[in-house]
Amino acid sequence: MVALGLDIGETRIGIAVSDATGRLAMPVKVLPAQEVVGMARSFRYVLEDHDPDVLVCGLPRTLGGELGPQAERVRGVAEGIARACSLPLEFADERLSSAEAKRILREQGLSEKQMRGKVDMVAASLFLQAWLDGRRAD
Repeated sequence: MVALGLDIGETRIGIAVSDATGRLAMPVKVLPAQEVVGMARSFRYVLEDHDPDVLVCGLPRTLGGELGPQAERVRGVAEGIARACSLPLEFADERLSSAEAKRILREQGLSEKQMRGKVDMVAASLFLQAWLDGRRAD
């Protein structure tokens, strides 16, 4: 089972994918949000290359675990993408995934400017990995 993870932002969407066994999540790329929402060729290529079975989108929550202010917007965008891709949709808690992604990239020696295009896809791979791990634990 291949899972495609999306970290949906207003400007950019980070994309991650699992391996065919559903055990390991890997960052893929970051695309402008409009390209993903509009099913542009760049996003269709990602779908063709990875042939996912499920779409896993990060859902922003507050540190207390409640749905954050962006949650409804993200949920609506995610549902539209899932419909357009004809994929089942799951949500994953994305709390602190961007902060953790920045920490990882900083440890690799990247500057804030170098990180800009990478944070979203690394964050997507982090919450996708947690989602995959949670499925194996069930």
